[in-house]
Amino acid sequence: MVARAHGKCRCAPFHFFSDMTSYTTTAPQPQPPAPATPAPVTFAALALCEPLQRALSEKNYTHPSPIQAGAIPHLLQGRDLLGIAQTGTGKTAAFALPILQKLAEHPTRPQPKRPRALILAPTRELAAQIGQSFQHYGRHLRLAHTVIFGGVGQHPQVQALARGVDILIATPGRLKDLQQQKHVFLDKVEIFVLDEADRMLDMGFVVDVKRIIATLPPKRQSLLFSATMPPAVEEIAASLVQNPARVEVTPISTTAERIEQHVAFVDRGDKIKLLVHLIGQHPEGLVLAFVRMKHMANKLVEQLAKHEIRAEAIHGNKSQGARQRALENFRSGRSRVLIATDIAARGIDVKGISLVVNYDLPEEPESYVHRIGRTARAGRDGMAVAFCDDSERNLLRQVERLIRRPIPVLKGHPYEASEPKPQHQRGPLGDGIDRPHRSSSPPRRGGGGGFRGRFRR
Repeated sequence: MVARAHGKCRCAPFHFFSDMTSYTTTAPQPQPPAPATPAPVTFAALALCEPLQRALSEKNYTHPSPIQAGAIPHLLQGRDLLGIAQTGTGKTAAFALPILQKLAEHPTRPQPKRPRALILAPTRELAAQIGQSFQHYGRHLRLAHTVIFGGVGQHPQVQALARGVDILIATPGRLKDLQQQKHVFLDKVEIFVLDEADRMLDMGFVVDVKRIIATLPPKRQSLLFSATMPPAVEEIAASLVQNPARVEVTPISTTAERIEQHVAFVDRGDKIKLLVHLIGQHPEGLVLAFVRMKHMANKLVEQLAKHEIRAEAIHGNKSQGARQRALENFRSGRSRVLIATDIAARGIDVKGISLVVNYDLPEEPESYVHRIGRTARAGRDGMAVAFCDDSERNLLRQVERLIRRPIPVLKGHPYEASEPKPQHQRGPLGDGIDRPHRSSSPPRRGGGGGFRGRFRR
């Protein structure tokens, strides 16, 4: 479906401010006054045009987040951008507002199959969320956008592209399919956004992303956003952006300070009991629980139903319609609990999530950061509890090394398991390197390495 809005973009003049410090001299001892606290930046100071200011006012948005305040001026000037920010920091508006303004300043009739701006997102949920943001912010502008992703029939998407859109939000797989079928061409793209780049690579889209980038025109404005900057993302960034402005609002691989984090040691068979207990301890707010396997998500929904707790599951085997219904039920509170696999770790933007449970610790430690980032959004507080059974101790160590601090243990819950005996010990001076625990007993004679010693045992 193509979304359109109406209006002309009348851009406010850009105001430059200089910091001026005045001093009052009082004989005989001149003393400068205490420095004044700088006033917070407002959207009105960011030179956004009147239709965008009106849309922001209707949403009661007055002050930009740090990523928005840092990125928007550079993007309005046409610079490439490398943005490093965790989810929930407002980065969608950081690129959506400048894109809407720049396209509205130079209006042209959308050409069939040839969008002017392309936003590439890793998941259906995130793509749909970005589409909603463009709908809200661009409601007073004459710009058309559409969202395309897999898991649904392509015919409505093909029709929307054939009519022509200014802005295309897409997932890599479906976009590549439609490119191969010649339903979309990217030779007229003026602005390209690669969102959640690290997640894109984690999901195995690196080849598709590189092929899509190769079809873009060389003269364009390019933006890359990522929560973390592993070497693979640095490599993509080096080939994508030219002399970029770099805006980093949070340290790499850290977790939100407003999230109260705990680890709960629990036997695997008691995890469901502990989940029910925690849900009962949090009667207000929504609860989001993450599991590794799709079948476990379905199983938890059935087990919670036995405790009269309504829950929904969202994972890759669900149809797009079922996933959207589950999200809407969760968002509205009809289902207070959502069980998800990592496909939803960055695609869920739901207000009111007060508790995130890592029912299974993730195999990729970076996923922990993105999972718990579903709570404590937009300045709110939140809580995250990671369940850890004996088999997950190594996964817990990997997470703690990534976030550079130990996670406090949740004590006193009714299913508390004794902490397993350590199989590794930390290196000297807390260097974070796991080394095999050395026994004080002498080695067994004839039992060293090689097949002979092992078969003797």
